[in-house]
Amino acid sequence: MSRELLGTLTWLAPLPPLLSFAVIALFTNRYRMVSAAIAVGSMLTSCLLSFIVFFNAVGIGNLGEDPIRGVPYSFIPTAGSTFNIGVAVDPLGATFMFMVPLACTLIFIYSTSYMAKDPLFTRFFAFLSLFGGSMMGLVVSDNLLSLFVFWELMGFCSYSLIGFFYRKPSAYKAAVKAFMTTRVGDMLLLLGIVYLYSMTGTLNFFDILHNQEVLTHLAEAPAVLGLGISAAGLIAILIFGGTVGKSAQFPLHVWLPDAMEGPTPVSAMIHAATMVSAGIFLLLRFFPLLQVGGRDTPAFMIVGLIGAITAFLGATIAVAQYDIKRVLAFSTISQLGFMVAAIGIGAYGAAVFHLLSHAFFKALLFLGSGSVIHGVEHGHEHVAHSEHEAHGNEHGHGDADVHGHDAPATPAFDPQDMRNMGGLRKRMPITFYTFLAGGLALAGFPFITAGFWSKDEILADAFHGLSTGSTISTIVFIVLAFSALLTAFYTARQISMTFLGEARTEAAAHATESAPAMTYPLIVLAFFAIFFGFTNVPKDFPILGALFGPAAGWLKGFVGTQLVEVEKFKEEAFGFNVIPLLTSLVVALGGLGLGWMVYGQKPLKAGQTDPVEKMGGLFTFLHNRWYFDELYRAIFIKPLQAIADNYSRIVDKGVIDWLLEGGYKVGVGIARALKEFDRVVITGGSDLIGNTVRSIGREGRELQSGQVQGYLLQALIAAVVLMLFFLVVAQ
Repeated sequence: MSRELLGTLTWLAPLPPLLSFAVIALFTNRYRMVSAAIAVGSMLTSCLLSFIVFFNAVGIGNLGEDPIRGVPYSFIPTAGSTFNIGVAVDPLGATFMFMVPLACTLIFIYSTSYMAKDPLFTRFFAFLSLFGGSMMGLVVSDNLLSLFVFWELMGFCSYSLIGFFYRKPSAYKAAVKAFMTTRVGDMLLLLGIVYLYSMTGTLNFFDILHNQEVLTHLAEAPAVLGLGISAAGLIAILIFGGTVGKSAQFPLHVWLPDAMEGPTPVSAMIHAATMVSAGIFLLLRFFPLLQVGGRDTPAFMIVGLIGAITAFLGATIAVAQYDIKRVLAFSTISQLGFMVAAIGIGAYGAAVFHLLSHAFFKALLFLGSGSVIHGVEHGHEHVAHSEHEAHGNEHGHGDADVHGHDAPATPAFDPQDMRNMGGLRKRMPITFYTFLAGGLALAGFPFITAGFWSKDEILADAFHGLSTGSTISTIVFIVLAFSALLTAFYTARQISMTFLGEARTEAAAHATESAPAMTYPLIVLAFFAIFFGFTNVPKDFPILGALFGPAAGWLKGFVGTQLVEVEKFKEEAFGFNVIPLLTSLVVALGGLGLGWMVYGQKPLKAGQTDPVEKMGGLFTFLHNRWYFDELYRAIFIKPLQAIADNYSRIVDKGVIDWLLEGGYKVGVGIARALKEFDRVVITGGSDLIGNTVRSIGREGRELQSGQVQGYLLQALIAAVVLMLFFLVVAQ
């Protein structure tokens, strides 16, 4: 297929879901099944177009140096240049064109059943379509301007979908929290965009990141403000700020767990296919800015440390959670930390690999948790209906409120609390086995799961850096190994509490398997959670490397072709080392084994205390998320609320009223002075002149007698006086 046609298909790939949003919102919002069919069909179309581009891109040998490009369009003319909007596909974009539409399509199909009873069904699919289309637009953008537009569109979609159940206070508060927290990172990203444009005069990725001359200029130019780093380093750090917000990295990680207030398919979209993946994608896209400065730069150190801290933070908190979705939320935070830490040690290929494998098994786990919640809710409704009928028959009025309005309310049943589950392996077998596949992939079960291969590659790269004396690689290796151990443990805990043993509530005992529209996507995702890892088996891995032959290490080799060669940053080839492999085996099997010993051998019974609660204060500390929410509330929220609450007293009355009243008094004083000036000077002066003229006229009138004799006498007297005057003057 020609490059021109592939460029056209790349333009078309994001359009179907974007158009689906417009059609549903404007025309079909009253027709549930029609809207769902349009949404699913549009995503399937986008998936088909993307697959065509992907499979053709894989066969292009020089795709890294010469990406597939669509015809650009002029967008914003400026005095010096014109912003061109275009699309392009390089190896990184091609891999995302495979993962993103596939995951989105499966989530869309799943949602047709999961959201079937929701009264805002069509609204949900409209926003979901916009969400998927925005991510597709971000992936194929060839410049930072259009990427930022789609980036912000996803921010809007996340706000709308996290707060989808807007009548629930915790939902709309979570939406606001997500929106405001990610704005912090987005402001840093925007600063990075402006700074990059001021240094290069363009925002096109390939004019900057594939141009050795431009990269060298950015690496040699000192940053503004005399920070002691290069312009490339500062721009990379500012752009990384966008990743910190979008991908929920420390210290902006607090929004992601609360985002679980949205419907479960939204959680799957955010954690696997859209929001958080977009943040890592952006960092991977701008990896050359880190690369050009060399390995021992502050930018690399900052990225690596943030990733390691986040991985450890998320793993420790997940150990002490009971909400099945929040365990996975903190797991996502931790796994995103793995990817960021990998980028921070220069392990570009390993970060891409883990991002893609994580997308599949985390989408599987979230959709699996939604299936569990759905089944337990059905069980609870069945029990409540049965009790209501029995109670109604006993009293002779089945639909009446037999308890009356004054009876104490029964505690609300939480279908997401794992303490209310247990024994679901028998009630929901498809959900159990697919969830097990995802859980084992998350834990890194050796050799047969995608999670093992991607995590092992990160640990192998970190150990190589450790062996060469790299401080950041040493920190990353130790922290990630311990985090992986905790990951395996809380995964075993979650699986055991949810599926093993006996049901701890009547709702769990009467849970039912989900509909095929929900279970079929789980089966497909389970396939990728197991087998996707084989796309990147290292070539020098014992037995398996030789077994896969030329296909071994394909993914790393494919995405690595787009990186420019930088003298200060050389991809060092290193052979197989048994130590990181043994580390992967020990932490995965050790964590799973410990979890099995604590929770699997003797599953919890109804009312039994969770063993992790025996940690006492440490459990409380972890259960409350290290008290970050309380800390931020004390540092940021309460002072701002205090300002808002006291605005009337401090600002309105103390400042604005004072200024207004002071201005009023000054104005009154000036008015009074002008009044006196008018009275004394203007009016008084004019009155004085008038009175003087009037007096002269009055006196002059007396001289007018009307007798000629008198006038002659006056003239004679005047003549005598003048004559005497001249005589006197003449002498």
